[in-house]
Amino acid sequence: MNCNRLAAAFATAALLGFGASAARADLLDYVKKPDKAYSWKQKNKQELPGGTMYLLHLVSQEWQGITWEHDIQLFVPKGIEFNGSMLLWNQGGKAGLESMLFGMELAQRTKVPVAMVFGIPNQPLFDGKREDALIAETFVRYLKTGDADWPLLFPMTKSLVRAMDALQEFCRKELKIEITRFIVSGASKRGWTTWLTAVADPRVEAIAPLVIDTLNMPAQIPHQKKMFGKYSDMIRDYTQRGLVPIPKTTEAMTLWSMIDPWHYRDKIKVPIMIINGANDPYWTTDALNLYWNDLKAPKWVLYVPNAGHNLTQEFDKGKKNRDRALGTLSAFVYHQAYKKAMPKLSWTHGDEGDNLVVDVKADVAPKAARLWVAKGPTTDLRKARWEEQPATVTGMGFRGTTPRPTQGVLAVFGEAEYEVNGRPYHLSTQIRIVVSP
Repeated sequence: MNCNRLAAAFATAALLGFGASAARADLLDYVKKPDKAYSWKQKNKQELPGGTMYLLHLVSQEWQGITWEHDIQLFVPKGIEFNGSMLLWNQGGKAGLESMLFGMELAQRTKVPVAMVFGIPNQPLFDGKREDALIAETFVRYLKTGDADWPLLFPMTKSLVRAMDALQEFCRKELKIEITRFIVSGASKRGWTTWLTAVADPRVEAIAPLVIDTLNMPAQIPHQKKMFGKYSDMIRDYTQRGLVPIPKTTEAMTLWSMIDPWHYRDKIKVPIMIINGANDPYWTTDALNLYWNDLKAPKWVLYVPNAGHNLTQEFDKGKKNRDRALGTLSAFVYHQAYKKAMPKLSWTHGDEGDNLVVDVKADVAPKAARLWVAKGPTTDLRKARWEEQPATVTGMGFRGTTPRPTQGVLAVFGEAEYEVNGRPYHLSTQIRIVVSP
C-alpha cells in the first residue's frame, strides 16, 4: 500500500466533509440520540465476603431494529470512602461466578465501586456472527448503505454511556451516593470501545484500554504486512471481507476514520493506561510506536512479557502475567480515583558502542527495574521468548544495556516496578526493534 497516496486520499476526504471532523459528529450524534428503549431495573442483591454485589438489567438502546440488553454486576467493597469515582469494565458474554470473583477482586484492590457491563456487543447476530466477524459485517453494511449507524463500535460505545446513566441513577436512588466520574476499561474490542467512550462522554475521567494496540490504522496495516510478511491471521475477518488493506475509496477511508480512536486523539484528554501483551498475535511488537507520540494526554504503558492476547498466555508462568496486568490496572484506577499522582516516566533508546541502551528518568524512584529482551530470526516476534535482564536504578530512574544483535532481530524495553497499597505494579517504556547488519 502506498502510504503517501493513502494520506492524500484522507486529506481529500477531509476537504469533502469526511475524515476526523465528520467522524466525531457521527459518533457523538449516535450516542446522544434519544432512545425510548432505554431502561434498567435491579434484579438481585448478594452479600459476598468482600462486599455487596448488585445485579442490574439494562436495555441500552434499539439498534437497527434490535434491542440491546445487558447484565450489570455492581460490586461495592466493604470499608471504602465513596469519592464519586467508579470503575466501569466492559466485556462480552454474560455475568457468572468467574466475573463475580474478578469484579470483587478489582473492587477490593482499587477501593472503588466496580461495575461490569456484559453483552458488549450483543451477539450473535446476522446468521450467528460474533466478535470480529460481526464487526466486519457491520462495516460492509455501512459501505453498501451509507447508513452511519451501522458500524458496531457505535452501539457498543452507546451501551457504556447508557450504563453510566443507569449506574448513576441506581446509586443515587438505592445507595444514596453520587457517582460523577468513571474510569473505563476493557480488553480487545472492549478496549476499542474504551477509547471511543472517552471521546463520547465527559464523565469519563480516565481510561485503561487493554490489548487493542492498533490506533492509527492506515499506518498499522501496511506496517503489519512489512513486519510479518503478510497480514495476521487474527484479522482475517477483515481481510476476507475486503476491508484490509483499506480500499482506496472515500467511503472506506471515512469508515476507518469513524472508528479509529487515533482520529479522535485531540478529544481524548483524560489519563490513559495502555496494557498490551508483548506476544499478542494480532499486532506487531512495536505497534505502539505508530501512535504513542500523537497522544497528548497523560499516558503510561505496560507490556506483559510472554503473554498473548488474553494476557495470561505465558509459556510457563501464566498466573504471574495475570497478576502483572491486574496489578497495574488496579494501581492506575486507584491513583486516578483518589487523585494521587502516578510516577511520570520518560525514556530514550540509544546506542553505546556495541550495546543498545535504555535510559529512563522518573519523578519517583522505582523499587526495582529491569530490561526485557526478545530475539528472533525476523521482525515477526510474536512467538519470541522474552528474557529478563538486569537494569541499574540510578537515582530517580534506571539504565540498562544489552548487546546489539549480530544476527537476526532483537527487541528491548525497560520496566520500572513500583508499589501501592502493599502491592507491586509495573510501568514500561516503548519497545525498540533492531535488525542486525
